[in-house]
Parts: sequence; structure tokens; C-alpha cells
Amino acid sequence: MSLAERPRPAGRPFPARLRQLRRAAAFWTERRIRLVTGLVLFAFIALHFANHALGLVSLTAMEEGEKWFGRIWGGGPMRALFYVALMVHFALALHALYKRRTLRMPMREAMQILFGLGLPLLIIPHVLAVGLAEQTTGHDADYAHVVHALWAAPANALQQVAALVVAWVHGCLGLWFWLRFRPWFPRIALPAFTIALLVPVLSILGFVAAGKEIGSGLVTVVRHPATPAGAALAAQASLAVHALYFGAIAATLLARALKQRRGLLSGFRVTYPEGQVIAVPIGTSVLEASRIGGIPHVAVCGGKGRCSTCRVRVIEGQGALPPPHAAERTTLERIDAPSDIRLACQLRPTANLRVAPVVTAELPRLDGGATLAWRAGAERSIVVLFCDLRGFTAMTERRLPFDTVFLLNRFFAAVGEAVESSDGYLDKFIGDGALALFGLGKPQDAACADALIAAARIARAADALNRTLAQELGGARIRVAIGLHTGAAIVGHMGYGRAASLTVVGDTINTASRLETVAKEHDAELVVSVELAERGGLPLKAGKRKIVAIRGRSAPLDVLVVTDARRLDEKMAVAG
Repeated sequence: MSLAERPRPAGRPFPARLRQLRRAAAFWTERRIRLVTGLVLFAFIALHFANHALGLVSLTAMEEGEKWFGRIWGGGPMRALFYVALMVHFALALHALYKRRTLRMPMREAMQILFGLGLPLLIIPHVLAVGLAEQTTGHDADYAHVVHALWAAPANALQQVAALVVAWVHGCLGLWFWLRFRPWFPRIALPAFTIALLVPVLSILGFVAAGKEIGSGLVTVVRHPATPAGAALAAQASLAVHALYFGAIAATLLARALKQRRGLLSGFRVTYPEGQVIAVPIGTSVLEASRIGGIPHVAVCGGKGRCSTCRVRVIEGQGALPPPHAAERTTLERIDAPSDIRLACQLRPTANLRVAPVVTAELPRLDGGATLAWRAGAERSIVVLFCDLRGFTAMTERRLPFDTVFLLNRFFAAVGEAVESSDGYLDKFIGDGALALFGLGKPQDAACADALIAAARIARAADALNRTLAQELGGARIRVAIGLHTGAAIVGHMGYGRAASLTVVGDTINTASRLETVAKEHDAELVVSVELAERGGLPLKAGKRKIVAIRGRSAPLDVLVVTDARRLDEKMAVAG
């Protein structure tokens, strides 16, 4: 029977299996494999450091914790997973180093690479000492023996502490690079930073406490010196591992140098707007070419194709460019980029071209407290409050300019105090109105509640001003119209020079502004979207529910019209 005549086994047809394998191969990119292996190693390190922290309780607690740690990582499958993740992660780090066209990079990227490559050098002695303890001394190495051996040689103890810090910083940097642009990351940034700071501190303190307990003589440790054969085995193993480590790095750097030398024979040139021309080997990205030539080029995500800040306009040579890969194509489609716009970090030309960076590298001077996400712009869910004085033009027709300024300043002060006392951020004053933001550092539900409380305080403040300034107002009344809405917006520092400030753009802001106009049309103090009211804990019976058309939105919006907003916070407290 020929091969073609043989019956195929029952089950999925071969082409379907092939498509499945291709999809799996497309999913498991080098970046995802590096991420998964890094998470495995980070989990191991985190549990190991937590075990160290038990030294603050006692050495016995550390030993008990080691038993639980051994149950998780001591078994065959988990131990194999750890060693595979360790070797694959290190190999991918070397491969990433090999692929880099330039070693010029931001400090945070350099720290992650140096810490990752330097970590094995710090932990090799410790791993060999623990792993070969039974072969070299005839006894297993428990916590008491390991801590005693480290504290007996202070240099070893310092090396262990350095390895602990380097491993933790490398892992935390990797997590930060991975998560920093997630819309929910700002909500967990503070607790995550607190944990990231506490874990190594508690681990080091636990290690020190265990050393003191042993040094005090409360714990008797019987030393098991290595036999001559064991010492020779340890020396040979150390020599072999160090040779493998340094050999792998040297081979990577040598291969990288040879690749660059070959590439220089078939390179291309990138021309920039100021006339700079950078010659680089084929395979180099435009972003790498900028760094090689020392040309400032914005790349907020570190050149991973997760943002569009490095994008360039291709002025000449567009016809010879390779098509965008999946990551670049996704980002370009999201920003609806025209055909002549490419991501510099992903574009690897094969012929000469002329480009112009779209985002200038000369960013405005901002306050020192601004985070990288706010400087570059970040999408997140916020709450927007628009507040305006009703009938302000008629109120000021017969007033002197200085009297008008006095009145506005009293109103603005009242609004500012109400917003800031409710954990809001006063963005700006626009004419006789104000724009405030909530939720820049809080979960969205809490921000909705804060904004509703601020609206109630603004309404009460307007009522108090009417009583205080009754004589100045001459029978007129200060009346407010407030619009509240929640949703996604782009938050970032915008402007120029001293006028640069933190602000927001997006449909959420436009909708909140329209709701403030709706409040005037319905002779109400507040119009709030039902979604915000429900998330903030405001009972819907506090106002009249309506479906209103919002200019600029294709679908109408379900809102709550509140005629008197002065007691909103009290109604929320009763409902809660």
C-alpha cells in the first residue's frame, strides 16, 4: 500500500492540525516566552524572599517555611519548570543582546539588561553550595547551615544581599515595563510599589535576624566541612559553570560584532530633517539608527511597539519599505495613521530613506512630580466635572470690572475648595466656569462618589455666597449649573512652557460639558449620567431620570436631573 493510499487516523484533519500549530507558534513569540519564563522566576524569587522574611520570627519559622517552599518547588515538574525557565530566560536575554544594533539606550533599559546578565554571577556560588552540599559534605544544607556559612564570611553575606537586591530590581523592572501602560495600572501602582519595597527589606532583615540568632549561640549548628573529593568536585563545578557563563556572553558579543561587520557591507542611510545622515547595517530599526547617531527620538514604551510616540513620517523611500508586522500594524490602525507613517522602533528598512519624527523630543518643562505616564499621555477612566455660573453676563452688565473680578474670584475660591476637599484636581477655569477631574489616583467608583460630594459642596457654597454677598449682588443670585460624567479619556501634560499643565482630552470631557448645558436648559443645578450616579452611590430617586440627546454623540445618554444638589452627599450617606 502506498503512502497516499494509507487511511488517515481518525480525528482532526492534518491541515487543521497544521493551522493550529501555526496559530500556537504565532502566539508564542519571543517576547511572550520571555515574559512567561520571567514570571515563573519572579514567583520563585518572591516566595524565596518571603521565606527569608520569616527569619524575623525565628530560625525555626524559616525552616518550617522552607518545607512549604519545598512542597511547591521541590517536586519534579516544578523543579524542572524552574530550571527550564531559568535557562530559556537567560538564553533569550543573550538573544536580545545579540539582536540589538546599538548599546545606546535609556538608563532603565540598561539597568534591566545589566542586572539580568549580572545576576547569575552573584548567585552561582550560592546555588552551587546549596545544590552540591550533599555531594561535597555528605549532608543536606538546611537554613541554619546556609545562614551560618554566609555569616561566617562577611563577603559572602554581602554578596548574597546584593544578589537579592539585583534579582528583585530586575524582576520589578520587567513587571513595570509590562504593566505600566495598562489602563488599570495607576490604581495599583501605589500598593504595588509598597510591596516591591517591603519584600526585599523584610527579606534582608529576616536574613540578618537569623544570622544574629545563630551568632548568639541560641542555635547550635554543627559544621560539615567538605571532604577533599567534595571540595575538588565543587571547584570543578564552579569552574565549569563560570566558563559556561562567561563563554555564553563572550560568544554573544562576538557574534553581534561579526553581524555588525557583515551588515556594514550592505547597509542603508537614514536622513533626518536637520540634514543628519546615519549609515547603519541592514536589520537596524530607524529608532536604533537615531540612537546610534545620537539623535533625540521619543520612545515611551522602550521601543516595543506598544505606543506610537516614536512614529516617523517617511518622506523618501517609502516604496522600498517592508510592510508592517502585526504589532506595528495594530498600533498604526488604532491611531488611524496614514500610509506614510511608520513606527521607528519596528521599521527595519533595506534601502535608503528620509524620515521626520512626528513627536518632538523636546518636551516642555513640567513639574517634578509628574509621572512618565502623565508626561507621555495615558488612557484611563476618570470623572469630569464642569461647573458654570448661570446668567453671569446679565449679572455683570451694570458692574465695574473690578467688582466683576472680585465676584468671580470669590466664586472660583468656593469651587476650588469644594473640589480639593473632595480629593479632586482643579484643571482650569474657563471664563466663568471651571473644569475639575476626579480619579487620577483612585478607583473609579470612589472617584464618582468624590465628584458627587464636590457637586453638593459647590451648590452649598453658592448658597452661602448668596447670603454673604447679598448686598453686593443687589437682589441677584449666584446660580450654578454642573455637569458630571465618567468614562475613558487621555490624561497628560499638554501646553507649552509655563502654560503646560495636566489636562484631559476625549469624548468624556465633551459629554460632561454638554451635560452642564443640559442643566441650564432644565433649570437644574446638576445633570449627572446615570452610570456615574450608580457607581457613586447616589440613589436614582434623588432626581428626575431622562434620556437626552448629546450633541456630538450618536447615541442618547441616560441622565439624572437634580434641581437642588445641596443635599446630595446626605442622600448618598443614607443610601449607603
